[in-house]
Amino acid sequence: MTDVIVNGSIEEETGEKSPPNGHRPFRKGSNPLNQTQRGRLQHRRSVLNTQINKEMRMRAGAENLYRACNSRKMKETVALELSFVNSNLQLLKEELSDLNSSVEVYQSDSESRATPMIPLGLKETKDVDFHLPFKDFILEHYSEDSSEYDGELKELHDLRRAMRTPERDEAGIELLMEYYNQLYYVEKRFFPPNRHLGIYFHWFDSLTGVPSSQRTVAFEKGSVLFNIGALYTQIGAKQDRTKKDGINAAIDAFQKAAGAFKYLQDNFSHAPSMDMGLETLEALIKLMLAQVQECVFERKVLDGWEENLTNCLTVAQESAKVSEAYSMVHKAMNTPPVKDYVPFSWISMVLVKSEHFKAQSHYLAAVGFIDQKGDNDEDELEKLLSQVHLRDADSSSPLATDREDRKQLGKAHLREALILHEDALRVHRMCKKLRQIDTLGTILKEAHNKSMTKYSDVEEEDEFYDEVIAPRIQPKTHQRPEIKPPNFANVKVVDIFHRLGPLAVFSARNQWSVPRTCGMEKGEQGFGFVLRGDSPVIVAEVEPGSKAAQGGVKPGDFIVAVDGRNVKWGKHHEVINLILSCGEQVSMQVVTPQGRDYLHPQSNDQNGRSSSLSQREMMRKESSPTTSETGSTNSKRFSWGFRRREKSHSQLSAQSRAQINSNRESCMW
Repeated sequence: MTDVIVNGSIEEETGEKSPPNGHRPFRKGSNPLNQTQRGRLQHRRSVLNTQINKEMRMRAGAENLYRACNSRKMKETVALELSFVNSNLQLLKEELSDLNSSVEVYQSDSESRATPMIPLGLKETKDVDFHLPFKDFILEHYSEDSSEYDGELKELHDLRRAMRTPERDEAGIELLMEYYNQLYYVEKRFFPPNRHLGIYFHWFDSLTGVPSSQRTVAFEKGSVLFNIGALYTQIGAKQDRTKKDGINAAIDAFQKAAGAFKYLQDNFSHAPSMDMGLETLEALIKLMLAQVQECVFERKVLDGWEENLTNCLTVAQESAKVSEAYSMVHKAMNTPPVKDYVPFSWISMVLVKSEHFKAQSHYLAAVGFIDQKGDNDEDELEKLLSQVHLRDADSSSPLATDREDRKQLGKAHLREALILHEDALRVHRMCKKLRQIDTLGTILKEAHNKSMTKYSDVEEEDEFYDEVIAPRIQPKTHQRPEIKPPNFANVKVVDIFHRLGPLAVFSARNQWSVPRTCGMEKGEQGFGFVLRGDSPVIVAEVEPGSKAAQGGVKPGDFIVAVDGRNVKWGKHHEVINLILSCGEQVSMQVVTPQGRDYLHPQSNDQNGRSSSLSQREMMRKESSPTTSETGSTNSKRFSWGFRRREKSHSQLSAQSRAQINSNRESCMW
């Protein structure tokens, strides 16, 4: 899986601090007690998921008992019980399918009519108890008092609980993205690669209600990402598409939904639930793009147009493109294994829309041919028709170079439109859930009546012409749908467990010793150690026999506290000034990294950090004096403390600040 969290690296480099009180305001979810139609629907989904989970556990237990027992009578009893459980499970899944088919709940409240869009319901999840496992890990791995992190643990719990009920707007999207970004830090802080904390993430399939649980944060991320896409579908469905702004908002939402599902498909494999499977996601992506294409068509015809032949054929091609897009969706949904999980009403609605918009394309072409005034240039007309019509090898349709030919071709398109309208109405009647959507039925009937009226107006008695077969219309659009991947960098987050230290060092995959306190009293030669870097500051060198060596300081140690003050996030000059302020005695708390050499990072091959530290080392060597005051040759460094200096502490401090601010040099004490 690929994580692209830009603000994570920014925070580590800038050392951004938490607010003084340690708590950050976060976005809240919607109130689950609000009795909105959508809220009641989601609550019912949650109840059904729980019941399905219970029945599946009963079925698993009954199957185990059936295999284990030897008594024939017992087997018959268990088999009977299994049949009841399977029947209940089937009924619950059918009820959940009906909930997924309740698309009208998510549509716009506008009285104006538009064909309903298909939204997705959110995946439901159970509460996760981070408290005890994380507190134990903080105490064991980070060697800190875990009770001091109760506020952070509560904040993480509240954030996860809030993202379960997001608002159906951009604030809800930002809430889900905030939690998704926060999972990046949580995974780095608390999930080591070589062990598990006993934390399970439970999520229910959005389509079937079947529960799944995994210990990996990747499953949690994937489920949140699915909900981001699902919420975008609900935002797109609720837009008032009788207005241009509403259509544009719907286009943007459906394109972002497609982007979320595409990101999920590309970055998460081996999904445990069917709704996150590759075939299902592919069908959902095509569905979102088809709904975008429908919105593009609606925007094109919203303000009307001059009904000449060219304009009518252009709009007809746009409608044919919508039909083609829905035809691809129907093919994807009607193929196993997706066919067995997607609600039947979705498959029916997609087929209805494919037939409806194909009928619309033929009707619009007929209007252009029949209502055109005057004669066009024959060459120009032939070129136009060749771009619009897909002619078969045995096509008998005329070139429509004169008015009578155009009329016959228009009537052929009207006949084809009527056939397709009747097919759409037939599929609509065959689906119980679609019959309950009054808006869709009304739109289909009006379109059929419109084509019938037009055909009646041009139909004449005693016509003796060969019947013309309407050629297929070439699908074409002026705006192709765009897949917009989620931009997580737009939602800035601060690591909730920021106080544990810089993530590059203090993470779950790194190991270090138990913090130890090193007390030192400045001697004639100073303390005798060299500091380098920041956040955290590392001990670069320790003079043998010096006060630092006697106090237990070792090369490679990280300074985590000075005189009881946490300096994990401390800058180089901040730690120096803090040590200076301690006077003749200083008490430092240090940890020793294990399994990794931070003093010579080039040997660790840490993807770029090695080169930056190597350059820093080169800068230090180039800019440092080459000899000591006694005249003996020394390593090229900016050194203090091995030998007594004539300068005062204030002068040394000023010199150190200048050197640190310019090159962030090593400093010796």
